[in-house]
Amino acid sequence: MGKHHEKLLNNLETARKSAGLTQQQLSELAEVSRKSINAIENGVYVPSTVLALKIAEILGCRVEDLFRLPTR
Repeated sequence: MGKHHEKLLNNLETARKSAGLTQQQLSELAEVSRKSINAIENGVYVPSTVLALKIAEILGCRVEDLFRLPTR
């Protein structure tokens, strides 16, 4: 799995690279800053539900493919 936040694990960087997109390209498609995409990938920022859904749609996957809760 990708980078970790204490409340959310993500696989965004791997999925983005598999889609052949740079952080800048994904940010433009998602209508957010490149810094936002970078912060999400590095586990610094937890995206809103709307942004998570938008990113999943752009990458052609489910939100659950990108983000998951840590195992208890």
